[in-house]
Amino acid sequence: MKRVLYLTCISILISSSVWSQTYSYQVGEKIDYSVQYGFITGGTALLELRSDTFNGKEVWHSKIIGKTTGVADAIFKVLDVYESFVDPATELPVKSIRNIREGRYRKYNVVLFDHKTRADSAILTSDLTGIHITQNPIYDILSCFYYFRNHILPYENKLIVGGLTIIPTWFTDQLYPIRLRYIGTDEVKTKLGKIKCYKFNPVTETGRLFKTEEDVSFWFSADKNFLPVKIRFDIFVGAFSIEITSYEGLKYPLELKKK
Repeated sequence: MKRVLYLTCISILISSSVWSQTYSYQVGEKIDYSVQYGFITGGTALLELRSDTFNGKEVWHSKIIGKTTGVADAIFKVLDVYESFVDPATELPVKSIRNIREGRYRKYNVVLFDHKTRADSAILTSDLTGIHITQNPIYDILSCFYYFRNHILPYENKLIVGGLTIIPTWFTDQLYPIRLRYIGTDEVKTKLGKIKCYKFNPVTETGRLFKTEEDVSFWFSADKNFLPVKIRFDIFVGAFSIEITSYEGLKYPLELKKK
């Protein structure tokens, strides 16, 4: 259960940047987070975006690293790394890496994305499960949230409370549509100060971890960065959150109210 919970946490956290004519991010953006269970800090996460090359071409390389700390690390050691290589010209991923180390569990998976060979679909090649034909466009778990930051949130005047945004995503070698329901604006208190945010509920599956479809909430800053600020999980055994603690390399000044 702990492994599934942490995987869900990192998967939803993962939100970095998006590609359009006017970007809400830039190469060099780096954000640090703490993972809190009540008053206890159980882990950290680092989200960054840098330039790289893939098959001789320039790409944007996004990475999130999540790990346990302190007592949590002694009880159940976690080091999860997700990476996405995106073609700036097409705004789509060309390569995705999932490197999971949770207790004794290990999983390493590389997926290559071919969006050009077929006109009506994408070809995905996984080093674990082989070739998959799926819809096009298709995003990985990182690039889908970049897309969200840069193509959905900049048009916040069109967001309708209760409205649903669906982004086709490939995750754990299967089609995994990300469904985001807009809740409204909210002010989030962080260690950096108070930040006005747009709040969304990813629609979750009820049963093993969650009682309702609204048991996960996350907030993006209501400024030009649309920065992922906080995530909260309400589960059967309690609640925990992921909160921003520091940042650098933002394209725009972060709008916040000092404490």
